[in-house]
Amino acid sequence: MDTSDLTDSARRAGDSRPVEWGARLGFAVTGLLHLLIGWIALRVAWGGGGATADQSGALGTLAKEPGGALVLWVAVAGFALLAVWQLTEAVGAGREASDRAKAASKLVVYAALAWTALKFAAGTGSSSKQQSVDFTARVMQHSGGRLAVGAVGVAVVAVGGYHVYKGWARTFLQDLQSHPAAWTTRAGRIGYVAKGIALGVVGVLFVVAAARKQPGRATGLDGALRTLREGPLGTWLLSAVALGIAAYGIYCFGRSRYAKV
Repeated sequence: MDTSDLTDSARRAGDSRPVEWGARLGFAVTGLLHLLIGWIALRVAWGGGGATADQSGALGTLAKEPGGALVLWVAVAGFALLAVWQLTEAVGAGREASDRAKAASKLVVYAALAWTALKFAAGTGSSSKQQSVDFTARVMQHSGGRLAVGAVGVAVVAVGGYHVYKGWARTFLQDLQSHPAAWTTRAGRIGYVAKGIALGVVGVLFVVAAARKQPGRATGLDGALRTLREGPLGTWLLSAVALGIAAYGIYCFGRSRYAKV
């Protein structure tokens, strides 16, 4: 099969109804996870313990609920089909190089989420917070490892800044069909800014871990949110970010309806 045949096959797959509805399902599942993360973060802000405020904490919470196993298998399917859709976007015809790169990066993210959800559905899920620390420690054992960890941190800060810009400038509307519901636009604007702030703190923690040779500081999203709570007016700041993350979840439900798929 030559390149043109591959791109044509990708285009047809991306336009197929199963992939379209699977991608919309994936966006809805993403919305549910962000609502749960926002709820967990809000509890952390006001002194509640329990689950970690990240994807693994949200998936673990689902696993403990009645019917949670079924929801987790739905999540596996949704994330897997989102990954398939991003694959068709990455190799399909008529795409700019930047769009292909963005689709490829999202493919990796959704594939990782599908794998994580699969592990929780199978009863073998583990904390992504600890995985982040362990991974950072392993990388820092190698020559140039600290530089690599620092570079990852800078990249995550940049992604966080892009999320803030995307929300503030409302460029996320380019991902949606014309004239989405007003609540989708409002939730998206708040949600992208809040998620960008959280990602920015995640990146800073990686940079600090590299600078101080302390891999235990690279604690991912849960660590970033708990760091926000430790600062001035931390309870209120974390509460605002938690509600913003929940708003992003609401936006994802809107995106499941209005996304350009």
